[in-house]
Order: sequence, then C-alpha cells, then structure tokens
Amino acid sequence: MTLALDWHLSRALLEWQTELGVTDAILAEPVDRFAAFEARQNARQNAPQNAPSDTRDAPRPARAPASGPVPGPTTGPSDPGPDPVAAAARLAARAPDLASLAESLEAFDLCALRRGARSCVFADGDPRARVMIVGEGPGADEDRQGLPFVGRAGQLLDRMFHAIGLSRRSPDAETALYITNTVPWRPPGNREPTPEELAMLRPFLVRHIELARPDVLVAMGNVACDALLGRRGILKLRGTWTEALGLPVLPMMHPAYLLRNPEAKREAWADLLSLKARLGAPR
Repeated sequence: MTLALDWHLSRALLEWQTELGVTDAILAEPVDRFAAFEARQNARQNAPQNAPSDTRDAPRPARAPASGPVPGPTTGPSDPGPDPVAAAARLAARAPDLASLAESLEAFDLCALRRGARSCVFADGDPRARVMIVGEGPGADEDRQGLPFVGRAGQLLDRMFHAIGLSRRSPDAETALYITNTVPWRPPGNREPTPEELAMLRPFLVRHIELARPDVLVAMGNVACDALLGRRGILKLRGTWTEALGLPVLPMMHPAYLLRNPEAKREAWADLLSLKARLGAPR
C-alpha cells in the first residue's frame, strides 16, 4: 500500500514533527551514509597491513618522566562568560514599566530556549487586573500566536474563570485577568523548563509581578509553584492560600492536568470559589 504524499499530508507531518520539538533540518542536502560507510571500509582494506587502520590503534608516543613541576597553562583561565541569573536580574531591575520589561526580555540572549522558539510570549489580558495568573510555559499554539494559554488548556482556563465572573477580555480591572508564564519561550517538545531555566528567567517574572501589582497571584501547576514558592506537589498544595513576594498566592491544578483528569474538576471548582470569596472580601 502506497501513501500519496499530497500537500495536506505533508503539512500534517510537518506539524507533527514541530509538535515533537523538531526545529531544524540537519543538512540542506541529503547524505548517502551507505556510500560513506563503504568508502571507509574500502580505505581500510586497501591500507598497508603494518599501518594502523584507525588513529585509535596507532601507538602512542612514550611520555618523558617528569623532572619538575608540571608547567601551568600559557594563557589565563577560560572565561566562563556572564552569569545568566545575575545578567537577568540586572536587566529586569532596570525596566521601569511593563513595555520596557517586555523589550528587555526579548533582547535577553543568554537563554537557549529562545533559539528554538518562534515567539517571546510575554503576557495577555489587562495588567491592571486584580488577579494575575502564572502558568508554566508556551505550548505550540502559544508559540505560534505569541500569547499565553490559547490552546485547549487555555480555552478551558477561560471557561473556568468566566464561571466566577473573570475574563482576560474584560474592560473592567475588577473583573479582568492578567496572564503570564514562568518562561516566555516554548521548551522543545513541550517539556518542562529545567531548574536552570527557571532560575535564569525568574528575575523577569519577579519584576513582572512587581510592575503589574496584582492583588492575588494564581500559580497554575507544579512549575509555577516551583518558580513562585520553591515547592512542588500541586495535588497537596492546591486550594491552600500561601504567600510569595508579599502577595497572597492560590496554587491551582493546571488546566492541561484537568483535561487529562476530568474527575479533578470538582477540586478546581472549589479553588475557584475560594478565589471568588477572597476577591469579594473587604480590601
């Protein structure tokens, strides 16, 4: 059975590879690996019998006995380069407003995540909102559109908060949402950000929260709890109010988890009601 590779199938295969994290082709032209292997085999067979067939088989020169201290390197120690966490902290601290912070983040070139991503996903919603949601990181849909929480998980998030009268599209700061992520670039293959990546980009997240000045933070999932609270275990943390950066924080299960485990939506609804009650309390 032969499969006709038409335009639609080619696009579907390309999108599938992109979803798996493929970002670059190895070479512009195909390489005949079989021919290269046969060439190496022929070279070995035609080599003189007493000649080593591989540099690994060649005799090593004898090492002269040491007669004194081993000399040090002729040049100074290699430069390890700038400390990415310190560089991020300096860059973030200099941002006087959210627009400047977004520009600084876009220009930050010490994080390898940006090399495989299409977009720097900064935020969505109203920065005047009382509630600021911190998610994990962009997925494929978010990377394409340049906005956080726009895929299936984002659609569920919108429905969840709409049920308690909150929306990222609300013109009123009292009922608006402001949404960001722990990292602005999509990790390859939708993997979780590494501890090093979280630490490197945390100064931008902290400054983002300082500039937005929400009344409440919602930490969506383990990665957000790790970045804000230094803890994981969302099934134990969820629903219990805590504090970070001088603000009340409500850990909640990530909508992607709820899509895989719909029976957990009852606990998510209880968390939403807790948030609604907190917002309704006198300030």
